[in-house]
Amino acid sequence: MKISPKIVIFLIIILLSIAFPFFAGPYQQSIAKNVIIYMILALSWNMLLKTGQISFGLAGFFGIGAYASVLLSLKLGIPPILTIVLGGIVTSLVASAMGMIILRLRAMYFAITTLALGEIFRVIIHNVPNFAGGAHGLILPGVIFDGNGLYTYWLFLGAALFSIGLSYYFDKSKIHLALTAIRDNETTAKVRGIDIFKYLLIVFTITAGMQGIAGGLYAQSFGFVTPESSFSGDFILLPIAMALLGGIYTTAGPVVGAIVLGVISEYLKLYIPYGHLIVYGLIIVIVILFMPNGIIGALYVKIDGRKTFGKVDQPNE
Repeated sequence: MKISPKIVIFLIIILLSIAFPFFAGPYQQSIAKNVIIYMILALSWNMLLKTGQISFGLAGFFGIGAYASVLLSLKLGIPPILTIVLGGIVTSLVASAMGMIILRLRAMYFAITTLALGEIFRVIIHNVPNFAGGAHGLILPGVIFDGNGLYTYWLFLGAALFSIGLSYYFDKSKIHLALTAIRDNETTAKVRGIDIFKYLLIVFTITAGMQGIAGGLYAQSFGFVTPESSFSGDFILLPIAMALLGGIYTTAGPVVGAIVLGVISEYLKLYIPYGHLIVYGLIIVIVILFMPNGIIGALYVKIDGRKTFGKVDQPNE
């Protein structure tokens, strides 16, 4: 049986990723874990984008997952790994409840509402100091795996592979066809018998759960949460910039964008600690204007020689 070159390349990348901590120091491992966090967020944002809905609620659901994981550890003594999973489930449940209301909205109204949700969650945390620590946040007695960098990195890598696999499944399953139809023309999709609200709610719930898991990973690896750090604007702008830079409507795009921009962002934070968000915004504008299909799209056109990348997936003009 002939093995596809793509499968061989993918397996090599996985093996190199698994072996990475044996050749990298603590600082490089820390950067890799940050890249994975943003990669999961970028993948989840891109998955929802396939429905035609632009969400700015990443930081809100990320923060919910982070706080849920820490609270489950402190209040109930649940093992860290399990709290990460449960944090994702809690976030999905919150998103499902919110989705029943806000998924009736479209375009800028939906985007603004999701952005407001993050601020609402942050204000709520500030005003329940006895339960969630208020402005000072919460501190765990220890970090996951007692700070063992190797095991922590592999946990992050496992979460990244799960997210990539989930995104790939969405690309290849019947859900993808329904989402594309909804994005292209909701009226036509409805006439064809597609339950628009059902599919929007499913994707919104799943992607929020991914963002909650990312928040749980972040909280358990750093050992604390605060309203400002957990609901930071970094978790909105940077993942969106990564997805756009790599190429939207694909699984490979957010992954490539996360790796490229994730490494660059570490240097931006060092040299422009209070202005790096502006750089992310500029990257979004530049990519939209001059490279709308991102890195993956540009490579596809260069290799294939035809400007057809993403035409099937992009909305009708």
